[in-house]
Amino acid sequence: MTIQTRRERERAQREQRIIAAARELAETEGWEAVTTRRLAAEIEYSQPVLYSHFKGKGAIMTAVAVQGFEEMGAELRAARTAARGARDALAAVATAYTEFARKRPAIYDAMFTHAVDLPFASPDTPTHLRNGFDEILQAVEPLAGDDDPGVLTETFWASLHGLAMLERSGRLPADLHDQRLDLLIGRFAPAAP
Repeated sequence: MTIQTRRERERAQREQRIIAAARELAETEGWEAVTTRRLAAEIEYSQPVLYSHFKGKGAIMTAVAVQGFEEMGAELRAARTAARGARDALAAVATAYTEFARKRPAIYDAMFTHAVDLPFASPDTPTHLRNGFDEILQAVEPLAGDDDPGVLTETFWASLHGLAMLERSGRLPADLHDQRLDLLIGRFAPAAP
C-alpha cells in the first residue's frame, strides 16, 4: 500500500466519522445541536480538520442526506422485491417509507425538509437520489392504468411524506397510521373483488 492510498483511506474514514457523528447528534438532539465546534469535540479533531472535509454544516447535512437516500433506496427495494403482487408491493413500499421517516427523523429532515445542495427533479439528479423514487415508481407503475406513472408516483410519494410529517408533528394521531396506509393503498390499488 502506498502512502497516498493510506492517506486517502484515512481521509475517507475521517469523513465517515464526521458524518456518523452528525447523524447521531442530529438524531439525539436535533440539527440545531450539530455545529462544527460540537462535531470537532465529538470526533476529537480540530475544526480546521472538519473544514478540510466539509465547507460547513450545510455540506455535512448534504452528506447525511446522500447517505439517507442510499439507505432509503435499499430499504424500499428490499420491501418491494419481497412482496408478492402489485398491491402488496405498493403496501410494502409505503410501510418501508413511513417506517424510515419515523425511525430516522433527523436524517429524513436532511433529505426532505432542510435546504441541502443537491439537484432534485432535474435531468442531472444523481442516481442515489433517484433510487428511492424509482422504487416507489416501480411499485406504482403496474397500477397506473391510464394515469401518467410519474405523476401518480409523485402523488403517492407526496401522500406518504404528508402522512409521515403530520403524524410526527402530532397533527395526526399516530395510532391510526396503519388505517391511513390501508386507506391510501386501497385508493391507489383497490382490492380485487
